[in-house]
Amino acid sequence: MSTKSAPTVYSTTWCPDCHRAKAFLKSRGVEYTEVDIEKTPEAADIVARHNAGKHVVPTFEVDGSFYGNPSIGELKELFPAASV
Repeated sequence: MSTKSAPTVYSTTWCPDCHRAKAFLKSRGVEYTEVDIEKTPEAADIVARHNAGKHVVPTFEVDGSFYGNPSIGELKELFPAASV
């Protein structure tokens, strides 16, 4: 089981990559905090600061590190399946 703290997912309601990434997290049983950058201007600023000035969604914050629009492969590395 991963020892990472619950990630923060910066997203928007209309973003298909955000839906895909959140579905992946749910399939792995990963709890997360979601922040809509269109409703939270401070969050949009955080996303831009960590993505070369761009509002890249989804952006994940995991243990203080930021990942802009990670692929499913990258998500698998960040959130390996829990061994049962």
